[in-house]
Amino acid sequence: MTILHIDLDYLADTLETFLNIPSPTSYTDNAVRWCGEELDRLGIPFEVTRRGAIRAVLRGKERRPARAIAAHLDTLGAQVKAIKDNGRLAVVPIGYWSARFAEGARCTIFTERGSYRGTILPLMASGHTFGDDVDEQPSGWPYVEIRVDARCSTAEEAMRLGVEVGDIVSIDPQPEFMENGFISSRHLDDKAGVAVMFAALKALIAVKEQLPVDAYFLFTIEEEVGIGAANILTEDIASLIAVDNGTTAPGQNSAEFGVTLAMADQNGPFDYHLTRKLARLCREDDIFYQKDVFRHYRSDVASAVVAGHDVRTALVCFGIDASHGWERIHVHALRSLAELITAYLLSPIAFWRDAEEVSTLEDFTSQPTEKAEQKLSSDVRMDAIEDEAVDE
Repeated sequence: MTILHIDLDYLADTLETFLNIPSPTSYTDNAVRWCGEELDRLGIPFEVTRRGAIRAVLRGKERRPARAIAAHLDTLGAQVKAIKDNGRLAVVPIGYWSARFAEGARCTIFTERGSYRGTILPLMASGHTFGDDVDEQPSGWPYVEIRVDARCSTAEEAMRLGVEVGDIVSIDPQPEFMENGFISSRHLDDKAGVAVMFAALKALIAVKEQLPVDAYFLFTIEEEVGIGAANILTEDIASLIAVDNGTTAPGQNSAEFGVTLAMADQNGPFDYHLTRKLARLCREDDIFYQKDVFRHYRSDVASAVVAGHDVRTALVCFGIDASHGWERIHVHALRSLAELITAYLLSPIAFWRDAEEVSTLEDFTSQPTEKAEQKLSSDVRMDAIEDEAVDE
């Protein structure tokens, strides 16, 4: 098929706008509202769950077996753990991220009386006061605190401001979009995935009548704390693909360019047939890709399976450097992901039996077990092997 045009200006504008909407897990209402307003503007029907997860749909020729793409609106953040005698705030993380990346971060504390700005600092933040001890203090959440940008030098003053234990703290993203296509920011996980989904949606609108089955676009609100897509699937959905980050780090095969196809995460391998179909689509449509396996990672699809949903699963990623820290991606990966999503949703259904939750063995899938062809034998000469390799 011909790859659909992806509007990269729209993708970048969507990402930049969304990055600047604070949405740490449990404080996602404004992000949900923005998503809903954009879906309305695009003319895409959707519904919102009690707590804010969004289920949008492009109707296809058939209702089942429906396909779904998911990304999460929530980000990492922090929460006030205690109000200290000096008016500083002890905090705990929302989601898993290292306090190394919290030190020096500008942030917003959301109280019931209004928000306050602040900075997360190590307990010993002044070299003029503590000298070399600044460099020797441990790194960790017990060793950082928030300095509130208000008159707040005692616990009493903090409480007069309305600051309370449990208040949510959002971390400034500080995005930078560079001319060479690199994007540096916090919270690219997974706001870049959301931008990819909107870019794919925009491209599909003009050809939606070609969709073989319903295509759901799911926006979840609690992925960073492990809940993810556990509660948003419908019984029509037979396959679920999450759009999230792949880690470009030593020992990993992810890259900041092209699509990274995750073959497994800490919950185990993803669906054999679906992952290989995605790889085949990349080859057929000349979408650059690589495969990777993640050990310390779980996504929206993992939570859906653990919750009991019998769906085929896959995870497609944009390679991200320094995940859950000062993150960096490249727009090439975002475009490649949007192209793959559109190609997948327009592709023919491989297994129509998936329209039913249960069926018989008669039309059940199979996996290859044939032996691979080899030219090597017990009496082969080494020079013949080398000659054959050169000929090939």
